[in-house]
Amino acid sequence: MSFLQNPIAKISLRNGAIAGVLGFAILLALYAIGKHPMLFQLFFDFRIILFGVFLSLTVKEIRDNYQKGIIYFWQGMIACLTFTIVFAFITSGLIWACCLVYKPFLSTYIVLAIEQMKAIPSDAIQQIGKEVYESNLKALPATNGYNLAKHYFWQSFVISFFISIIISVTLRRQPKNE
Repeated sequence: MSFLQNPIAKISLRNGAIAGVLGFAILLALYAIGKHPMLFQLFFDFRIILFGVFLSLTVKEIRDNYQKGIIYFWQGMIACLTFTIVFAFITSGLIWACCLVYKPFLSTYIVLAIEQMKAIPSDAIQQIGKEVYESNLKALPATNGYNLAKHYFWQSFVISFFISIIISVTLRRQPKNE
């Protein structure tokens, strides 16, 4: 059986693609209502809920429909990783394409990110270091679509990692010793 015929791969690829398109649609909706999606703090990111729902559905479907109610932790983690790779590539690719096609998406991000950085209190600047703050502020105008897409791509893996562990542990079922 090839990798793509394996239920773990097949279901993870399908759900990752669906979630990737849905995730990009949510990004566009947030942008349309005036909230630039690239400026949300990581712990307020909609991907936490999106990943929680889709990763749970993915692992549960594999376990219940294809593996007779048995799934090991490592199988859940592989399914979650495959899902995340597909999601991250699709959404990041669409972000990059959006920045190329619709220039205001990137320019709005740069303007709002500079405003957000300038609003940081001086005591917080001292904690992170004045040099780091100034170099980040200087680097913002040079940001391009690739930078935004790459940042979103890696953030997706950070968010997914912790959710994947929780879901793989919660939904795992092993055969009972008889």
